[in-house]
Amino acid sequence: MDKHIAYAGLTPELAARLCRALEDAPDPGAAALLARLTELREGRAAALLLELDGAPVPAAEPVIRCREVEIRPAARQVLRAGREIPLTPKEFDILYFLARNRGQVFTKEQIYRAVWDADYLLDDSNIMAFIRKLRKKLEPDPDDPVYILTIWGIGYKFSDE
Repeated sequence: MDKHIAYAGLTPELAARLCRALEDAPDPGAAALLARLTELREGRAAALLLELDGAPVPAAEPVIRCREVEIRPAARQVLRAGREIPLTPKEFDILYFLARNRGQVFTKEQIYRAVWDADYLLDDSNIMAFIRKLRKKLEPDPDDPVYILTIWGIGYKFSDE
């Protein structure tokens, strides 16, 4: 029997919805799953492995390619011309957010809310610093970027070429 292994992110909102659904589920396995999910939410477990009999496995997020850059979401890996570019978790999150919405312009506040999932602190310098660091690592010439573009007076976008 072939087994398909996939990674799925679990947001706090999704975890809460799953817990509510499992609390009233008549299936005897629901209580065990609820206990494991609760351990995960409380930080007493680092991961939850599920085997789904006959259920469709969600497809892995596709690799994003732009010129020499390749972004592999499942591995949280970025390559330029075949060489891995080490990024911090937040740098990766910002790059991935912009790249999966390539061509769309985002304000600094929109980027902040998407990546930090928190209230905006009215501090544009934080996002600007992350963009500057990303450009130093990603761009062939950080002073003349081709991937992360500034849209003056608005914010940033990932190249749509």
